[in-house]
Amino acid sequence: MRAKFVRESADVRRQALIDATAKCLAEKGVAGTSVRAICAAAGVSSGLLTHYFEGVDALILATYRDVGQRVSQAMDAAIAGAGDDPLDRLRAFLQANFREPVLDADLLATWIAFWSLIKSNADVAAAHADIYAASRAQLERLVAAAAPAFSPAQVRLKAIGLTALVDGLWLEYCLDPTSFSAAEAQQLVERAMGHALRDQ
Repeated sequence: MRAKFVRESADVRRQALIDATAKCLAEKGVAGTSVRAICAAAGVSSGLLTHYFEGVDALILATYRDVGQRVSQAMDAAIAGAGDDPLDRLRAFLQANFREPVLDADLLATWIAFWSLIKSNADVAAAHADIYAASRAQLERLVAAAAPAFSPAQVRLKAIGLTALVDGLWLEYCLDPTSFSAAEAQQLVERAMGHALRDQ
């Protein structure tokens, strides 16, 4: 029992540092995300950070993967809740981008901080590639199930186009939610989904 308690405590502390890093990135950007800032946000000593992570870069990388996993879990939950119909499952995946917890201005600010590191940090670039490849592969499977007559090449292009539309609308909404509503974004995505599945 003692070993289990210690392991769970370590996991909680590690997650607290990850959560604090996401908060710092959202509020201060990469430049303001230091050991001191992260530890202050987490309410821990700087020694605890270096105990669990090699440094700020390693912690930012772990945070990127953690945020990506949370978004992926939200998408999985949306799909699971849509039932068995392939169209409903594809729609749920696309629409989930415009509902909480994915539609979140703080999440956008955190993503922007991550994106700013892609060109200068090979590890972050690799994490970015992994996260987006997994998301697009999931979307390709949903498109293929909804339009079984499409070739793999067609499915790939449909997924790229739908991803670009969703990302653009999500980015613009998070930057300025007065420009259009989440419901309007969902309407645009619904229309795009219809066109994508009809046009070969």
